[in-house]
Amino acid sequence: MGRLKLHVLASGSKGNAAIVEDSLTGEGFAIDCGLCKRDFLGRATEAGFDIHRLRGLVITHAHSDHTKCLGVVLRGLAKEGVHMPLYAHPATVGESDPIQQAREAGLCEVRPLAAEEALSLAGMQVHPFATSHDAAASFGFRVECEGDALGYLTDSGHVPPAAHEALSGVRLLALESNHDPGMLKTCGYPYYLQQRIASDRGHLSNDQAQAELATLLHSGLETVVAMHVSQESNTYGIPRRGFQEVLAREGHGAAAFVAYQQQLVTV
Repeated sequence: MGRLKLHVLASGSKGNAAIVEDSLTGEGFAIDCGLCKRDFLGRATEAGFDIHRLRGLVITHAHSDHTKCLGVVLRGLAKEGVHMPLYAHPATVGESDPIQQAREAGLCEVRPLAAEEALSLAGMQVHPFATSHDAAASFGFRVECEGDALGYLTDSGHVPPAAHEALSGVRLLALESNHDPGMLKTCGYPYYLQQRIASDRGHLSNDQAQAELATLLHSGLETVVAMHVSQESNTYGIPRRGFQEVLAREGHGAAAFVAYQQQLVTV
C-alpha cells in the first residue's frame, strides 16, 4: 500500500469530481467540480475524507461537466471555513464562466496551471500534462508523494506521448474508457456528436484504453480505474471486463475498477 488515495466522487458526462488524498496526513486536493454541493460534500464524507483538509482544486478543462458547480460548492466550503486556491490554465479561465464568476465573487484565488509545471499541493507534487480534447486547454495529472504515484487521464481523444510518459510507473491509474465504438453508432447521438466523441480530440474508446493499459503494465501497478464511462454508448461492465482481460492476458495481478456517475469509488 502506498500513501495516495483516489476518491472518485463522480465521473461521466453529467458531472465530474475527485479528491486525491495523502492517507498519512489526511490532506488532499480536488480535481474538477461538476458535482452539486450535496453530492460533493456527502460523497467526500462517505469516503472518510475531512473537507477541512482540502488544500486546492485543479481544473482539467472548461467543459461544463467539470466546472458547472464551482460556485455552489465553493460557497458551501466557505461556510465550513474552507478556502483554497483554484488552479486552471489561463485559456481555461477565459473559456469558463463558472471560474470567472467564482473569482469575481471572491470565492477563490485563481492560480495558473500549465503543462510540465509542477504544483505542490497538500504535500504532494502534482504534474499537469496536456491531453487531446476539444477545449481551449485540457490536462491530466501525475501525482507523486513519498515514492508513491498516481496517474489521472480523462477527456482525451488519444494519449499523447507526454501523457503516456506521465502515466508510466504509477501505482494507481485512472484512465478514461468512455465509449464502445459500436454502441456509439447506434446510441441515438447525432452524427456530428458521434464524430466529435470518436475523434482525436474527443474521448478514449474502450479499445484505446485497453491498448494504453497494456503498454503501462509494470510490477508496481496495483489498481486501474475506468473513468468517464458513457451512460449512452457504453456500460459500466464492458470497460471493467476489458481491463480485466488485459491484466489476465499479461498475467498481471492489478485490480480493475470502474468509476460511476452516481456513486463514490475509492481506491
